[in-house]
Amino acid sequence: MANGWSIIIGLVIVAGMCVAAWIFSPKGENQVLWRSSLILAFVSCYLMWAITFLAQLHPLIEPRRSDLRKEYIHH
Repeated sequence: MANGWSIIIGLVIVAGMCVAAWIFSPKGENQVLWRSSLILAFVSCYLMWAITFLAQLHPLIEPRRSDLRKEYIHH
């Protein structure tokens, strides 16, 4: 279900949202503020999601069950 393509698909979606924020930001004296705020928010959310997703996809520490009896634990 979870694979490496999710990261690439998410990146494409976020890149599209950034382009849309660049094009459709309201015109006026605060246009640069709108653009930078939206793009920064999209990129920050994507990075947080990607780091969390990758940490769960390939964990550094393998979980161990503590409720097993010693004779059933294989090292």
